[in-house]
Amino acid sequence: MSKFDLQDKVAIVSGGAGGIGTFIAMECARAGAKVVVAARSQERLEKVAAEIANLGGESLALPTDVTVPEQVDNMVQQTVDRFGRVDIMVNNAGGAMFLKKAEELSPDEWNAAIALNLSSVFLCSAAAGKVMMQQQGGKIINIASVAGIKGVPDFPHYGAAKAGVINLTKSLASDWGRHNIHVNCVAPGLTATKMLRRLEWLPPDKDEDGNPVPPLQFPHGPEHVANLVVFLASEASDHITGETIPIRALLEFDR
Repeated sequence: MSKFDLQDKVAIVSGGAGGIGTFIAMECARAGAKVVVAARSQERLEKVAAEIANLGGESLALPTDVTVPEQVDNMVQQTVDRFGRVDIMVNNAGGAMFLKKAEELSPDEWNAAIALNLSSVFLCSAAAGKVMMQQQGGKIINIASVAGIKGVPDFPHYGAAKAGVINLTKSLASDWGRHNIHVNCVAPGLTATKMLRRLEWLPPDKDEDGNPVPPLQFPHGPEHVANLVVFLASEASDHITGETIPIRALLEFDR
């Protein structure tokens, strides 16, 4: 078996019915994992589960609000009840939620953004981590953002939360290394999801002369995030922990 395989591993993917989350769930399934997809929409979860079944994979769709501790505990318990263990926890649920400057944000909006983008990562990591400690091993992959590294205008709530995710990743990796639990972070930049294409938030994919923009100068797709997650979930990354790996177009480095 290749060290990049996830054969017979059990993975939970929060936000598994969204743009990036669906790609992560599908790639984990293609790599051989049994995949628990968690999100708030039962209908969208069932579609992802059906796609995994079409691949010949095994999955479990669990409607879950990852900002609610009791629902997170239930998600992990149902995973253990069904599959017997938790090998991989992908904390993908999140979103910018509001496009506002700091002075325009209400306290409720700030708290909602922190709950979804940071507190949920703590809750899911703590719940899955307890199971991984009993197993003496596991992989936790947190999805942050380049906004948590350098900040972006009009998203102070999102950038602050994602910066917290990056620091939480380092803290958990330090605390749980003795249990053979790896904790790493992926920090995507602008990602060419279907939603952003519909909103026309992406830069042109052709230059002024009509020539295609070089791939590394155009925003990456959700499949690139998923591929990195699978690597971090696999044995191939067994000596990597506490790291944050950005994934973004070259031009984003200059912005």
